[in-house]
Amino acid sequence: MAARNILIVMADQLNPFAVGCYGSAAARTPNIDRLAEEGIRFDAAYCNSPLCTPSRYAFMTGRYISRYGGYDNAAFLPSTVATFAHYLRMMGYRTALSGKMHFIGPDQLHGFEERHTTDIYPADFGWVPDWTRPDERIDLWYHNMSSVVQAGVAATTSQLAFDEEVGTQALRAIHDHARGTDGRPLCLVASFTHPHDPYAAPKRFWDMYEDVDIPM
Repeated sequence: MAARNILIVMADQLNPFAVGCYGSAAARTPNIDRLAEEGIRFDAAYCNSPLCTPSRYAFMTGRYISRYGGYDNAAFLPSTVATFAHYLRMMGYRTALSGKMHFIGPDQLHGFEERHTTDIYPADFGWVPDWTRPDERIDLWYHNMSSVVQAGVAATTSQLAFDEEVGTQALRAIHDHARGTDGRPLCLVASFTHPHDPYAAPKRFWDMYEDVDIPM
């Protein structure tokens, strides 16, 4: 049997309790619910880290974050560390990434042959915390209550525009692969930044939850 194409869709900070197929009566997530209905839903799958970069590295490598020192969002993943993209290429797959992966350092591929978008955040070491000043934060601009009290309607934001580009480029990659003559199966990762804060949404989505009681 010919090898199957693989599509991996990633969301950032998506809590299962905010998804219909995991029991939320308020959430309207028809596409995710349909995937769960037609596929397999995991009830005991956990991120290896609550932080973005270490969690993604663990997913990519299949290793605990302690194996490569990935303890914060400035973690550097050496290019010598194999990822599932490397292994799939060895198995004859064409590998592509559209969207966010939070790679730190000059290697922005880590096994992917193609990258169809930039990342949403810089790849430098500006995320490095000053461990001598544990009470000072380097990310005062978000990850605090301002994301909640300033939540609301937005025609667009850099995050919304980024996710639109991720989806557009992912669809283009799928269509180009179907029309192409490469002959290899495709593994495509489409990695979106939402529902990561800031919590801003176009009016048509914001209004879907007006006067809706959401259990906390």
